[in-house]
Amino acid sequence: MDYALLGSFPKACLGGNSWRRENHKKICFSGSYTAVRVSRCREWDILQRYCAVGPQHPQQHLRHHNLGTREGSTSYRTHKKFLVNATAGHPLDSESGAYNAKNVWGTIKNATDAFYRFSRPHTVIGTALSIVSVSLLAVKNLSDFSPLFFSGLLEAVVAALFMNIYIVGLNQLSDIDIDKVNKPYLPLASGEYSVVTGIMIVTSFVILSFWLGWIVGSWPLLWALFISFVLGTAYSINVPLLRWKRSAVVAAMCILAVRAVIVQLAFFLHMQTHVYKRPVAFSRPLIFATAFMSFFSVVIALFKDIPDIDGDKIFGIRSFTVRLGQERVFWICIWLLQMAYGVAILVGASSSFMLSKCITVLGHAILALILWSRAKSVDLTSKAAITTFYMFIWKLFYAEYLLIPLVR
Repeated sequence: MDYALLGSFPKACLGGNSWRRENHKKICFSGSYTAVRVSRCREWDILQRYCAVGPQHPQQHLRHHNLGTREGSTSYRTHKKFLVNATAGHPLDSESGAYNAKNVWGTIKNATDAFYRFSRPHTVIGTALSIVSVSLLAVKNLSDFSPLFFSGLLEAVVAALFMNIYIVGLNQLSDIDIDKVNKPYLPLASGEYSVVTGIMIVTSFVILSFWLGWIVGSWPLLWALFISFVLGTAYSINVPLLRWKRSAVVAAMCILAVRAVIVQLAFFLHMQTHVYKRPVAFSRPLIFATAFMSFFSVVIALFKDIPDIDGDKIFGIRSFTVRLGQERVFWICIWLLQMAYGVAILVGASSSFMLSKCITVLGHAILALILWSRAKSVDLTSKAAITTFYMFIWKLFYAEYLLIPLVR
């Protein structure tokens, strides 16, 4: 069987500077040897290893030992490319294409994964779902589902997602040291992204967000982007009079203003006044959505700090969890959500549309029961368990936006 061996040895070796030529062609340079077996035999013939050629370049060493013969010259040309690959640490010719393709694919995969974590996907999904759900509240009949509706919806979603990535990215840039304790898997905290890379990303996305809002020309959309930008920046950036996240009450108000008020009202008005050219009107479902999401936003603002208590204590973030303790804040969040579901059941029961009544009452009752069942089984001494439950809270957030368009 033909085979090739690549190895590394100390500089001293057998045989001096002479070359032997039996049934094998041998090449040795700078403490490395390469042996290519060209004949088949019963017993494995172990090749003698040759070194002590000094710091000469492999090409010069071969030229010195070919003794002017045609065979030596042919051997050199045959193995020249092989030696270059071996000394560079690359695989053989037959594998180089697959190796390069694998490297490219691995690089793309790692870059995508890092950006996925940087963008905080649970917030991206929440933003997209909320805008779609609220936009559906502006639909009055089936004819409203026109290309105009879908183009207006796409413009709003893309601009809002760009702004969302700016806000979560800025928060990570401002919290690198804290995230090394609380969220070491994030790209900036882990060192996958440099600070310069993070700044370039957030700057690019905020510019794209405002550019798209300006091109669309919707004032409700522009105001939503601007207010989100101001509150998101003030929440995170560490300059005098800002970094509002240090205050538990102000931090909760920022999240409530964006998630509960701006998203509901501004994107509804974008569809109502800019897309459909209708007068401003605040419907019963819109009022319910704003009130319900106010409860939910407060819960998210409180709950997000429960698994982060260690880093917040170290860096002086006086969150409600630091002040009151994890268990107390946990059960405050659960009871706030249960109250919200109770109100939603009452609102659904008062609907004059039987289908809306059945779905909203049953849907909110099921979500309330699932929440209570999951809450009782959470191990509050485990950071992993609390973080998993926090992601479950976001799933309830998504589910609510599936029910809101059915409230009539």
